[in-house]
Amino acid sequence: MSVATLERSVDISESLSATAQKVEAMLDRLLPRGEGPERPLLEAMRYACLNGGKRLRPYLTVCTAHLFDVDDERAYRTAAAVEMLHCYSLVHDDLPAMDDDELRRGRPTCHIAFDEATAILSGDALLTLAFDVMVDDATHHDAAVRIDLVRGLTEAAGAHGMVAGQMIDLAVEHCAVDEHTVQRLQALKTGALITYSAEAGAILGEADPDQREAILSYGRDVGFAFQIIDDLLDEEGDQDAMGKAVGKDAAAGKATLVGVLGRDAARAKAEALSDRAIASLETFGEAAELLREVARFIVARRS
Repeated sequence: MSVATLERSVDISESLSATAQKVEAMLDRLLPRGEGPERPLLEAMRYACLNGGKRLRPYLTVCTAHLFDVDDERAYRTAAAVEMLHCYSLVHDDLPAMDDDELRRGRPTCHIAFDEATAILSGDALLTLAFDVMVDDATHHDAAVRIDLVRGLTEAAGAHGMVAGQMIDLAVEHCAVDEHTVQRLQALKTGALITYSAEAGAILGEADPDQREAILSYGRDVGFAFQIIDDLLDEEGDQDAMGKAVGKDAAAGKATLVGVLGRDAARAKAEALSDRAIASLETFGEAAELLREVARFIVARRS
């Protein structure tokens, strides 16, 4: 049964879990194995990816792909590529030179489980493998669609997207920042890939311009709401539930909307963004109900 045909009564957590298992299976299939001197690299790649998590980004890809009747093979290959790129970013973000984290998804981070050099190389390899999966004929028969997928991913992940956001995040530590600066930082560091995750399904499904713009609007608002709640959970959350250290943002002097607006106003902002994301999907009717549930889940989550 495809994600799009799941009954509306299915709890979003059940739908997330079912999709995450299929994404995990696709990742297991696509991630390389091998012997010899490169074996630690390949093991680190698998360690970084096959470690649970909600798989929210690939879930958005699958949900949106099924909204446009994309078959499972293409949807899950694209979703797995998105997750590979996300996992690469986590491996690099956790390094001592970046956020210096020792726990990710309830396990030692990649550079702790292996070593820093292997972690860096595994991130590099996951990044390039994501594009390799995207350009394969199995992902889509039409080269123009594959080019569109790759172009979108480069924009979301590169010097005008996620990487730029990480640079800004490092540059403004312990600095007084305004709301606009934080919004731009988060739109790049977190929001760009979440927005693309939703857009990728529309690209696969060759959606028309109006449909694609609706998905982009949804993705931007969901991505921003996600980061606000993530920042709130860093202050209010439980480490065991989160699977990573909490309370680090304030200690590191990170720029967050919670720090600028305060907790109550930040939560209200996230809820307003969720509502706006849901409104963006009106054109799709009931077929987009799971995407609406994602927007609601993001602001209600506790981990």
